[in-house]
Amino acid sequence: MPEPTAAATAAPDPEAPRADMKVVLVHPEIPGNTGTIGRTCVALDLELILIHPLGFDISDKSVRRAGLDYWKHVRLSEYQSWQDFIAARAPREEQLFLFENDGEGGSVYEPVYPGDAYLIFGRETKGLPAEVLESRAKRTFHLPMRSPHIRSLNLANAATAVIYQAMRAHLS
Repeated sequence: MPEPTAAATAAPDPEAPRADMKVVLVHPEIPGNTGTIGRTCVALDLELILIHPLGFDISDKSVRRAGLDYWKHVRLSEYQSWQDFIAARAPREEQLFLFENDGEGGSVYEPVYPGDAYLIFGRETKGLPAEVLESRAKRTFHLPMRSPHIRSLNLANAATAVIYQAMRAHLS
């Protein structure tokens, strides 16, 4: 395993602006996963962005159950499509970090995540749509899995691991 970079191991700079990463779920299907990811967002004070269509009603009890009584504290934004999100937010390409089982950009441990990164995850059964992945192969990363017996990880577990890795240099 490669040695951590200086950026990943250095203490946060108290003079640096506060990290304000965003977690983007594109077409999530399982309300419990979205609720659990929302809870992680509350823990780290990150915005959760949902891209429709969703596989559930956002008011679904199972979303709130997974987010427990924290759901009311989620900084939540919703967009009707990927195009609406891109048009409204206009993120720079270097802010976009996409995550797939077979991400060609390398392991989630390789990039240095800027404080204004967008961490983008796809739906549980199909991953990210082609329109999102298009021309972004080098911006698509994966979580290493050592066992040949596992095809994928649960979205909420994978997202939480990635989010904490991305925030690592920004946490004290």
